[in-house]
Amino acid sequence: MPEESFTNTLYTNDNLFILNGLNSNLVDLIYLDPPFNSKRTYSAPVGSKAAGSSFKDMWSWEDVNEAYLETLAANYPNLTKYITSIGGIHSKAMAAYLTYMAQRVIEMHRVLKNTGSLYLHCDPTASHYLKVLLDEIFGKNNFRNEIAWSYTGNSVPKYCFPKKHDIIFWYSKTEIFNFYPQNVLIPYSELTEKRYNYTDEQGRRYKISALRDGKQEVVYMKEGKYPDDVWVIPVARGKERTGYPTQKPLALLQRIIKASSNEGDIVFDPFCGCATTCVAAQQLGRKWIGIDIEKQAVQILIERLSDDAGMFKDFVATQLIPQRTDIQVVQPTQSVKERLYKQQNGKCNGCGNEYLMKDMEIDHIIPKAKGGGDYYENYQLLCGSCNRIKGVRPMEFLRQLIKTREAMMENQLIFGE
Repeated sequence: MPEESFTNTLYTNDNLFILNGLNSNLVDLIYLDPPFNSKRTYSAPVGSKAAGSSFKDMWSWEDVNEAYLETLAANYPNLTKYITSIGGIHSKAMAAYLTYMAQRVIEMHRVLKNTGSLYLHCDPTASHYLKVLLDEIFGKNNFRNEIAWSYTGNSVPKYCFPKKHDIIFWYSKTEIFNFYPQNVLIPYSELTEKRYNYTDEQGRRYKISALRDGKQEVVYMKEGKYPDDVWVIPVARGKERTGYPTQKPLALLQRIIKASSNEGDIVFDPFCGCATTCVAAQQLGRKWIGIDIEKQAVQILIERLSDDAGMFKDFVATQLIPQRTDIQVVQPTQSVKERLYKQQNGKCNGCGNEYLMKDMEIDHIIPKAKGGGDYYENYQLLCGSCNRIKGVRPMEFLRQLIKTREAMMENQLIFGE
């Protein structure tokens, strides 16, 4: 199945489930503007395009099962230790938030092409914690920039200087990546333009510079200058506003997309909200994939694409979980069971007890309803009891339940209850 089966699609479901179902090395550019754990609830005002949309930007272990840390430890032991320490340094809520983000960033790294880039948008609430997480998953040598998006405006200081910038971390997947700064030139300052005070017959502006040897040199003014890592871009205003609480301006996304992708590339936003990334990608001739758990995002995207004259085209909006097509489908045959039994040393992958092979059952580690597929790496053997308890839920549910029962049994032995 070609990559077009995933593109120009807006998924309205948990982005982790959708990520589990996307092919590896699929997308060229990822932009994400996730919740920042700001301890606030955001709602769109009545009468706006996004009316009815809201999200809770506060986290606890109810949002992310603590048992996932055990799964994370297998491939990222240092990251696990780091997240655990944040629970003591900052709060359990921040540790839960980072665990939630780690689950998803690991999958984003998988679906990103080797020449691709990820831009993560955040604010000082969690930016310094997220930077360490990204260093571990993407590799510190693939860190490219910390971009400060400045949206200056009038504010009266009360307890601190007005907070008027967000942080965008840019990471490439490898050392060979797409980057086209010539596509995002910005105007020179008025003072610089005044220095180019001559115009030739072709209308090109130039200045005359003195060289050290007393000679003079004609220097033509270029189309613009390269932006640095501080981007002064106004917030979304006027017709562009949808009423979505944390909407980002199209100009910001257009700069990112033009700098790190080509026409026809796939741009992916796993927290697309009011679909600014999807609209910007459509305008610039890119394909796109968007995910938002809020169903209202579909109507907002339709309206925004319709408002751009001639921009609207058919796209897919669905809650269905995609299925990976880049891996070999393996049926759960007896030979697969024998291989798993040997790999697990005859032990249930849940409770850890030894069983005869006939008493073990093949189970999906990631349920098919959550983006898991019929491939060997997603199979495991569970005893009948563990398989019934787990049902169609992820392994984290089973591990947490077993952990709780073991703790209860330990307490009974200690206290004689």
